[in-house]
Amino acid sequence: MTSADELCTRPATELAALVRTGEVSARELLEAHLGRIDRLNPQLNAVVTLDVDGARAAADAADAAQAAGEPLGPLHGLPVAHKDTHATGGMRTTWGSPLHRDTVPLRDELVVARLKAAGAIRIGKTNVPEFAAGSHTVNPVFGATHNPYRHGLSAGGSSGGATAALAAGLVPLAEGSDMGGSLRNPAAFCNVVGLRPTPGRVPSWPAAMGWSTLSVQGPLGRTVADVALQLSALAGPDPRVPLSLSDDPAGFAAPLPERLDGLRVAWAPDLGGRVTVDPAITAVLAASLPVVEELGAVVEEACPDLDGADEVFGTLRAWLFDATFSDLIRRHPDQVKETIRWNAALGARLTGTDLARAEQRHTRLYERMVEFFTRYDVLLCPTTQVLPFPVELEYPTEIAGEPQEDYLAWMRSCTLLSPTGCPALSVPGGFTPDGLPVGLQVVGPPRADRRVLEVGHAFEQATRFGERRPLV
Repeated sequence: MTSADELCTRPATELAALVRTGEVSARELLEAHLGRIDRLNPQLNAVVTLDVDGARAAADAADAAQAAGEPLGPLHGLPVAHKDTHATGGMRTTWGSPLHRDTVPLRDELVVARLKAAGAIRIGKTNVPEFAAGSHTVNPVFGATHNPYRHGLSAGGSSGGATAALAAGLVPLAEGSDMGGSLRNPAAFCNVVGLRPTPGRVPSWPAAMGWSTLSVQGPLGRTVADVALQLSALAGPDPRVPLSLSDDPAGFAAPLPERLDGLRVAWAPDLGGRVTVDPAITAVLAASLPVVEELGAVVEEACPDLDGADEVFGTLRAWLFDATFSDLIRRHPDQVKETIRWNAALGARLTGTDLARAEQRHTRLYERMVEFFTRYDVLLCPTTQVLPFPVELEYPTEIAGEPQEDYLAWMRSCTLLSPTGCPALSVPGGFTPDGLPVGLQVVGPPRADRRVLEVGHAFEQATRFGERRPLV
């Protein structure tokens, strides 16, 4: 008989099969995770809202459906936690802000609704930075989320509560969003897998600015196959979302290969000299990289021309922050954190000329990425430039002795890639000698989400870094 702790650390793909066959009931699986949350969450602060009664009722309904032979979704009976910036109908959603401490939305947003339709059991919400701004999960409502691999260190962000919950076995699946690295950065910090999909792959609705490609929503899991399974439920077109892609999402859940024969791989340890990376991260990834060649790939050091990516990301982010937060800041200036006020103020000073220049550079950046990927199949680089840092620190102010100019600068290994339109996967890339996780970022051509999953899976299966669970 499988113990509760074993259930809480098995891949979601295996758990889905156990529930589908009736070997494990949805209620049994839920109770195992609720027990683990009760035991471990007080020290992690990953799950910030919990609906035990609602989850139990949903699990019982899932078991009744299974017993009756009803059609079952791909995530049937799997507990899932939602990012606390994603609206959940009838369940508190705070956005990590005191202004929304008691907000209860009337309906689910699309990413939540799709997971429910796939059979997942909603158990609660995961912690975020205030309004998901920044890659360190701390806010004035719930405080800081701790890294399961070392208490007192950051779990990353903004999906830090989600990745900490996954790493600690509090849930088998979680979801998040990513503007400047919020799916990738915390996945690297917590030794799990996070995919920033191609914009439009996972439709976001409702969205005030539906034509923007900067922020996306996507899946998180402990294995690449878990992420692929969840993507098969999240992807697919929605007529309300202008950028949504029409590809059939079922293919994402197909078996992933374990070889990379003939793959042309570019390795960019510092993104062509554009970012400063902690030498400890570079050393870990350099030691792991030969595995890619052993899997049959040809690896060369090369990097796409990312000229203008900083300006594009900074301008479009500031514009979005002005549109999203400036009115709120005028009404509640003391209840919005300084970094959001700073970013919105930058946006308020933008001119039409600034935006036009950014979009022109954005177009040229995309064209150069497409050209680069005619010569290479994927790009590999570090997910993060720093290791997990103390939770008391709002953000790293220097890397390897190099000062960082603002709260975004230390995330440029992710922010430089966000405006390219390319899918990017963070997969466990190894550990430092003292046991801190390091993430490897796998970047593919636009719309090649399946390719980055295939590369990440082959690397994961060869190295097994993701199987090293925290001692919590």
